[in-house]
Amino acid sequence: MKWKLLFLLVLLLALLLVAWRLSGAAGNQAAARSRMVAEQLRAREITDPRVLAAMEKVPRERFVPAWLAPLAYADQALPIGQGQTISQPYIVALMSQWAEVRPGDKVLEVGTGSGYQAAVLAELTDKVFTIELIPELAARAEATLRDLGYSGVRVRTGDGYAGWPEEAPFAAILVTAAAPQVPPALVAQLQEGGRLVIPLGRPGGLQYLKKYRKVAGELREEGSLPVRFVPLVKPGE
Repeated sequence: MKWKLLFLLVLLLALLLVAWRLSGAAGNQAAARSRMVAEQLRAREITDPRVLAAMEKVPRERFVPAWLAPLAYADQALPIGQGQTISQPYIVALMSQWAEVRPGDKVLEVGTGSGYQAAVLAELTDKVFTIELIPELAARAEATLRDLGYSGVRVRTGDGYAGWPEEAPFAAILVTAAAPQVPPALVAQLQEGGRLVIPLGRPGGLQYLKKYRKVAGELREEGSLPVRFVPLVKPGE
C-alpha cells in the first residue's frame, strides 16, 4: 500500500514538473511573440491594428516542426517539409495588411503550407478558404487549424492556379508561392475592388511581392517589394 502511495506521489510530482515546464515554454513563446510584433512588425511599418493583434495572438510555434519551435519568432522563413517553407512573420503581416481584410470578407489563400497565414486571416474574417497542392501538408494544416479552434477555415487539396470558382467572388486573394504571372482564374474570381497579393517571378530569379486592386475588371498595381518565395507549382510538375 505504501509503495502504491509513493508511486502515485512520484507520478503526481512528475506531472506537475511537466506542466510547469510547459507553462514556462508557453510563457517564453508568448514573450517572443510580443517581441516579434514590436521589433519586426511595428518597427517596419505594419500599422493595421487588427493585423498586429492577429500576429500577437496566433501561436506560430504550432505551425513549424517541433525541433524548430525555438526559432518560431525569428525574422526568417523556416522549412515545414515537402520542400516548402513558412514565410517570415513580417511577410505574413505585410500580405495580410495589403489584403485589407475586413470582418465578413470572403478570402482565398493559395498555398496553405503549414496553415499559419490562414490562421492569421481567420482572426480577420470568418470566411477563409485555402488551397494546398500537397495532400500531406493540407491534412497537417487542417488538423493544426482545427486543434487551435480555427475549424471554420476550409482547406482544399488541389490546383491553386484554378482557384476555388464555386466560392467566388473573393474580396481578397493571397498567393503564398511565386508564379511567373498572375493566374487568369484568380483575376476572374476576384470581386470588383478586391485585392490580390501575389509574389511574381521565376525560381532563383528576381521576384516581387505585388499588391493589385481590381478596378473596372482590370488589375491596378498598388505595391511592390522584392522577395523570395518557393514556386507555385501545378499538378504533375
